[in-house]
Amino acid sequence: MKRPLPLKIAKALLRLANGEMLPASSARHLFVSLLIDEGILLSTGKHRKTLRITNKNALALIIENQLQISDLEMYVDILEKQDIKRFDLIKTTKDSKTLQIRTFKGFLINSFSPIPALLNGKSIIIKPEKGSFVFVSDFETFLPSPDITIVGVENAENFNYIESQRHLFENISPLFISRYPQNQNKDVIKWLKNIPNNYLHFGDFDIAGIGIYLNEYKRHIGERSRFFIPKGINKALKENGNRVRYDLQKINFAPDTIQEEVLKDLFQLIQKEKKGLDQEFFIKI
Repeated sequence: MKRPLPLKIAKALLRLANGEMLPASSARHLFVSLLIDEGILLSTGKHRKTLRITNKNALALIIENQLQISDLEMYVDILEKQDIKRFDLIKTTKDSKTLQIRTFKGFLINSFSPIPALLNGKSIIIKPEKGSFVFVSDFETFLPSPDITIVGVENAENFNYIESQRHLFENISPLFISRYPQNQNKDVIKWLKNIPNNYLHFGDFDIAGIGIYLNEYKRHIGERSRFFIPKGINKALKENGNRVRYDLQKINFAPDTIQEEVLKDLFQLIQKEKKGLDQEFFIKI
């Protein structure tokens, strides 16, 4: 049986989930790179890079969704004991549950103030308790009040700590949706195309962030979409931007197709400073 994750990497992820910090060299794998891109793992350091976890719940969810591993600790235990029959049994008995998870339709939403909406024709109020999110499955019937601005959050940590970013959204009534997990993003786009609400994209302030916005959202939503640029971005990027991040990224869009003037200015600033800025910078805990 093909193992969805090598034992060495599974053990490293388990240690990270338990709060340890590890050398990046001890966990080199495509799935680990995905976790870093999603903001679930944070890679820091110039010469000797280290890894640490930012969201344990998000790690468990993506491992189950992407790899069908519902219990990482049990998975490691089985591989260490080379108990393949037991592994087969677990895979078999979990398949129906895993399939159900992978075929869930819908997406996560969050808010820091009550949001009026309709769901299946009934009036509801969206206001998750601290430490929780709401998952909307019947998104075809989910209609927020038209004056609500939908804010798409690119990184898991920002979505988790939305209350700590209230200062960024004082002039709008926002409902936050998560780009993670990415296998749900088609539902997000389908929903955004069929509601009248304006869309604001809150992502990383770098080449990759602009590319995600233009390629995954702007081209579908059109004039109702805008790229969110907070006050003081020029100073923040100059003083706190990451040069290495800029050097590793490639432009995957035509710069002359950028229509929003403020986004043009941001792109030119990024090119001038040769830096990128993570959106996590704006979390004030």
